[in-house]
Amino acid sequence: MIMPREKRVIQKEDIMPLDVYTQQRKELRKKIVEFKKHRRIPVGPYATFYFESFETMLAQVQEMLYIEKGGDEQLKDELTAYNPLVPNGKELTATLMFEIDNPISRAAFLGKVGGIEEKVYLKVDNDSIKAVPEQDVDRTSAEGKASSVQFIHFKFSDEQIKNFKSNNSKVEIGIDHGEYSHSTKLNDVTIKSLSADFI
Repeated sequence: MIMPREKRVIQKEDIMPLDVYTQQRKELRKKIVEFKKHRRIPVGPYATFYFESFETMLAQVQEMLYIEKGGDEQLKDELTAYNPLVPNGKELTATLMFEIDNPISRAAFLGKVGGIEEKVYLKVDNDSIKAVPEQDVDRTSAEGKASSVQFIHFKFSDEQIKNFKSNNSKVEIGIDHGEYSHSTKLNDVTIKSLSADFI
């Protein structure tokens, strides 16, 4: 399941035929859940970062094709949607989700945190890397309401990549919004998993 790291774009030939995927789905999903475990980082009470990779996006595309059975026509749309989140070798990409079960509390919270996608950062030692939101759609509405799902990129310089992978840097991820300000340190297992996303 773990692909060669030079894979940066999912192509049609990477996709398993539906009957093969159906047979192996249980085992494949078990592997991807295990892989994703170290790439999930809660920050504060409501925010969770899910760091993406070639593997997670390929699994997502396979699963969407399995559920919707839309064939080649659907595949084109899925690749357009998910390929931008495969890290390009000089970045980390993440899906940021605000998870609040109660719909009233969720609406009230999201109504207060417009623009939060612009306030996300990753720190390698004291070097701060500001998140760049995915440009596909506007993630804060005109009324100032944030979306509960955000797609973000952290673009690294060569020096920052070297420090991130060095095994002796402190790495922290955080959100610095007036209504939601929290951060957390990444553990060694997570740093190791994310280091594989770089060239």
